[in-house]
Amino acid sequence: MGDRYFGRPAHRDASVTLMAAENLPVDINPAVDLRLTRRNVLLRGIDIDALVGTTVSLDTGEGPVLLSVRRPARPCAWMDTFIGPGAHRALRDKGGVRCTPLTDGWLTLGPAEFRVLPSVPG
Repeated sequence: MGDRYFGRPAHRDASVTLMAAENLPVDINPAVDLRLTRRNVLLRGIDIDALVGTTVSLDTGEGPVLLSVRRPARPCAWMDTFIGPGAHRALRDKGGVRCTPLTDGWLTLGPAEFRVLPSVPG
């Protein structure tokens, strides 16, 4: 499915999307997974939607990758097509966040260490 907006100006600073597993609309489609939501990283037990404006660190064992949490990842009407009727509405305000990578690194499938970094006064 990919990112149909890759390389476009509005999305250049938001190339990674994070979403909370608890927000997957499994009541609409029990088989829904990360691919159907068009998000890159699925996290468990983290209210990622509340972290807009922060910097986070995600480490899957290859060293931390720092991400600037820029803005909400607004679901589009296509969610109703990919997931099922009502998914677009169900994901409003909990469709995850769009992030800009601040460091290079590798993220792999499996357990990860997640941290919210302290903000720098400025």
